[in-house]
Amino acid sequence: MDSDFQSKSLEKSDKEALFGESDELRVGMEVSDESEAYQLCNTYAFNKGFSIRKGHLRRDSQNNVRQREFLCSKEGFQVDEDLCEAKKVRRLDTRTGCKAVIRFTVENGMWKLSYINPVHNHEFAKPEERQFLRSGRNIPSVRANILGSKSDGSIRPAKSHSYLGKEFGSDENDGSTNKDLPNCLQRSKDEMTEQNGQSLINYFKHKQMEDPNFFYSIQVDQFSRITNYFWRDGRSKLDYDCFGDVVCFETTFRTNSNLVCSPFLGVNHHWKNISFGCAFLLDESADSFIWLFETFLESMGNKQPKTIFTDEDKAMEKAKAIETVFPETQHRLCNWQISKNATQHLPSLCADPEFKKHFNKCFLYSFTEVEFQNSWDDMIKMFNLESNSWLKMLYSLREKWCPAFSLDNFSANIGSSQRGENTNTIFHQVSRKTVDLVSFVQHYEQKTKKMRFTELEEDFRCKNAMPHLRVNSGIFKHAATEYTVKMYSFFENELMSIFGVRMVEVGNDGNQYIYEAIEEGHQRVYMIQYNSTTSMISCSCKLFESMGLLCRHALKVLDFKNYTSIPTQYIVKRWTKGAKKGIVVSNEFCKSSYRKAKSAQSLRLSELMHEGNNVFSIGSLCDSGTRIVRQKLAETIKLLESDEETTNMLGSLSKVDDQSVRDVLLDNGSVESSSCDG
Repeated sequence: MDSDFQSKSLEKSDKEALFGESDELRVGMEVSDESEAYQLCNTYAFNKGFSIRKGHLRRDSQNNVRQREFLCSKEGFQVDEDLCEAKKVRRLDTRTGCKAVIRFTVENGMWKLSYINPVHNHEFAKPEERQFLRSGRNIPSVRANILGSKSDGSIRPAKSHSYLGKEFGSDENDGSTNKDLPNCLQRSKDEMTEQNGQSLINYFKHKQMEDPNFFYSIQVDQFSRITNYFWRDGRSKLDYDCFGDVVCFETTFRTNSNLVCSPFLGVNHHWKNISFGCAFLLDESADSFIWLFETFLESMGNKQPKTIFTDEDKAMEKAKAIETVFPETQHRLCNWQISKNATQHLPSLCADPEFKKHFNKCFLYSFTEVEFQNSWDDMIKMFNLESNSWLKMLYSLREKWCPAFSLDNFSANIGSSQRGENTNTIFHQVSRKTVDLVSFVQHYEQKTKKMRFTELEEDFRCKNAMPHLRVNSGIFKHAATEYTVKMYSFFENELMSIFGVRMVEVGNDGNQYIYEAIEEGHQRVYMIQYNSTTSMISCSCKLFESMGLLCRHALKVLDFKNYTSIPTQYIVKRWTKGAKKGIVVSNEFCKSSYRKAKSAQSLRLSELMHEGNNVFSIGSLCDSGTRIVRQKLAETIKLLESDEETTNMLGSLSKVDDQSVRDVLLDNGSVESSSCDG
């Protein structure tokens, strides 16, 4: 029995060594069957960063397996689609014609590795991307990690209202409203300022130790009671530098104690939600919003968004704060929430198809101010709504939701009704039990983590696959190379739609052309202006201005002019695969006070860390790269030690009195803590 146990233990240890972390395969290695051969190759491929699939299988005259090949998953090329076969889903093209292969020969019942071609014609997946390798999912430890990354691990939200459901939306058929939400934060103001609030501050300090760019700020009232919180991590700052042109700010979730949970959200190059930070507010006054927006702006390097979307609640207070803090920003109301509120204020009319037709014409399809006004007047008169107070309020805010007033402003199309509940509150149905503030922050972090996991997965798809082109032409290829998969699908839809556009030239002065275009089945006329010298083109539909993609009308002109690629000025970087490469970190500094000087240092640190992370990532790929980085770091330290301004600043910081610093931080009833300053 002891000998059997020892032999089984030796066999187990041999297998563990065989399928362990070895980075290389060797000709002559042997396994007992095909399953072990696949496991060996799959583990090797996963550690290298590629996926495998089974290739040729050869048998002898007795039908016994004599040879089996395992191929790189990118071997060969995708065959053309059968046009007669209807497909619900168009798969991405992942093939590159890779010749890498591993061959086993079966001799005397043993599978012997007889040939390896280790040369690939594509990049390997980075360590953080390997979890997305298709064959890697068959490795038990990898599958467990993937499942773990997709679970929250802290607070379990109700399935029907999980913020990270499909497209991060919520179930519209549930019928619940904000009034039905659980009282998850039933805490009094006194409790917030004492144990609960102090626990949250302690947690933020702990986060600062982990993340040098973590930023938080709190506000207190005249009685030294905490009133408002804001926080964001270092990754949110980097995301804002890339995608902070459009921000969604929500206050739709609140508790009986009037604590408002207010996330700042954006949309990345995959048209997926990303988080820029979050706040807890005790009221929705203009003063609270002004404090919050000023704090948010400071944490983001004083870079104002182009457009900010808010919900309809407290619209006037938010408008005042936005005008004060974001004077360069266009304020918009979320169309999806107005549509939702319409069912509450006009329940009977919203069931009338004729009213919905007129309402949507005002709401979505009025592209000039005159057109909107005529449509609005017709709707009000036809349905006798002259005295409706909600519609009067809505009309007073028309510049914040009607397309006719905002087509020239970039919005990434995230305020549209079809995107709807994607920007619904991140705390919606977080729990059916009361939880403290720290648990809420941890829940927010879990949701943010899942957003970033989704982005990483989409980045991997874009890096390792190409959309299957409907038409094998230059402009399709150019778009598929530049845009992410999601944005290419939007662009492809516009490009394919040029076949339904009828166009006629109505003006020409040599270099400047003017065209009129009409879409089949519609009466609206679009005006397109094109300059043949500069390749500048514009359309009255303003899709490029608002979305950052060329419209079908402009593409019709480019196709007529035999363009085989998109003019470079019309490829918006934020929608491309390289959206995060070489970003310019916002860097507007103030020197008037100690607090703002510390904030400036934090922002400079953010910039240096972003650039440094890129250098370190590249340098760590090999030993020689690591040596170069270390050598240059040593040289940099010597340069800093000899720099007069740097040494003077170090000397000044060492003389700062701790009490004076606290006095500045407590000025104006506000306590603020920026990201760690080293």
